[in-house]
Amino acid sequence: MSDLPNDFLHRFELERAGVRGVLVRLTDSWDQVRGRAEYPPALADLLGRTLAASALFTGNVKFDGALSIQIKNAGPVNLLFAECGSDGQVRGLARWAGDLADESSMLGAQPAPLLAITIDNRTSGQRYQGLVPVEDAHLATLFERYFERSEQLPTRVVLACGDGSCAGLMLQRLPGSVHAEDDADAWNRVGHLLASARANELLTVAPETLLYRLFHEENVRLHAAQPLRFGCSCSRERVAAMLHSLGRSEAEAALRDDGQVEVTCEFCNTQYRFDRVDLEQVFRSGQDMPAAPTQH
Repeated sequence: MSDLPNDFLHRFELERAGVRGVLVRLTDSWDQVRGRAEYPPALADLLGRTLAASALFTGNVKFDGALSIQIKNAGPVNLLFAECGSDGQVRGLARWAGDLADESSMLGAQPAPLLAITIDNRTSGQRYQGLVPVEDAHLATLFERYFERSEQLPTRVVLACGDGSCAGLMLQRLPGSVHAEDDADAWNRVGHLLASARANELLTVAPETLLYRLFHEENVRLHAAQPLRFGCSCSRERVAAMLHSLGRSEAEAALRDDGQVEVTCEFCNTQYRFDRVDLEQVFRSGQDMPAAPTQH
């Protein structure tokens, strides 16, 4: 497809097997996320696959909000965070200290790191979070176990990162599917087919071609692509709320010699500045003053 965007999400069904799937590829947005810091190669690879997974998991969820994946205390990695909104905006970052040898040094750290998958629903105001210990040094296996334990939903996931892109492909067995009940081997069969997918195929091959190569006997029904893009949900109002939560004394202690507090968003590098008058109004009303942020 010549008009295929560089960043997309495709839903699809394997009708013969009674299985639904999602395919995600990120190029431009991954470039934006990766360019925010000089990540060590092993961490960049892990962050890219986690970013792809955050978009992947929105594919079968109907909500107005954002889904985030967070891994805490993974050895030298203090925080790894990736998020995708229902509007197709993705963002992510990682914080680390020291040397990073490989993925096992992060996900295999002791005591076990924690994985949190959170869904914030803006419409209902509800927040759902699943929290599990990281018990496997392989990211895709970790996500499969999460879905099986928290959702009781058999799931298979493959993830890839490289050559300037990251990508993911997920299959989930449809509960109560007539096709699956008539074909007892369907789930195992499509799982073996998925396992044959190579990383370079996930990262470069057109969706129709890739899914045909893998599942051409399973009656693939591919839905239209949903475009994805880099985007950040930061705002001056949110920064004001953060300053308010710190308390007046701590916020005022952050004032620089020029009489301003400057807060820079780690996701998008947008800078928000508050002077003494702004802070006074933040703590008087809990509201901040409109002002144009600067962006680097």
